[in-house]
Amino acid sequence: MTDTTTDVPDEFAGYDDLPAVPLTSADHGPKVPRFDGDVSALPDRACWALQNLLTRRHISGERQPQLWSWVAEFADVLRVRLSELDLRLRIVDELQIAFVEQVGYESRWGRRLLKRETINTYDAILALHLAKYMRASREDNVLITREDIHEMFAGVSNTIDRDLAAFDKRIDRAVDKMEEMEFLRAQRDDPDTFVLSPVITAVMTASVITDLQRQFEQFMSSGDQADDSDSAPDTDAGNNRPDTTEGADW
Repeated sequence: MTDTTTDVPDEFAGYDDLPAVPLTSADHGPKVPRFDGDVSALPDRACWALQNLLTRRHISGERQPQLWSWVAEFADVLRVRLSELDLRLRIVDELQIAFVEQVGYESRWGRRLLKRETINTYDAILALHLAKYMRASREDNVLITREDIHEMFAGVSNTIDRDLAAFDKRIDRAVDKMEEMEFLRAQRDDPDTFVLSPVITAVMTASVITDLQRQFEQFMSSGDQADDSDSAPDTDAGNNRPDTTEGADW
């Protein structure tokens, strides 16, 4: 039998002993303190990405390309820093959307840094309908009119809210809230026509939609008249923001 064993040259030995190449961002050179007493270990861009993640509902590659590039570059270290605060970084690469959510667990020492978005019943109903509308569409640029939105509430007007004037005002306020949350973007040449933002697909996950659908069905079956001051049941449908007395830069 012929021996086919081939000797491995010495220069190919010891691969396992070679130093690993770090899978992190490139060396950014010496760090210059941003302020007197700055002892942070992260590059400036990572710090700014972290600050914006904590003070914005979300970061969009379309709307904030510079911030998005920093989040993508420093994602691993940002996850570590946020995890230390019981926060989770969510990145939806195909939509280029990043946001932070609070992680819940039982501990008398843990503190909630983010609070849920305050949304009323009609806000939650509209968010649910828009998310389902967005998922059902095959278009990249999904348009919807104010008239379309009002028609979405036809079943509610028939069974819950019979004061049509007040009912229309509640829907318009819900539209305003969706614009504030950047789920809807009004067209410049037609303020009654909106583009559905991909943010709604990133935030309104299948589990959130299922939970809101259940709450909506309970609301419809209750037969109670909706009150404009009523808040929707506690849900993660709205993005979180820092629980601080200072206004966030949204």
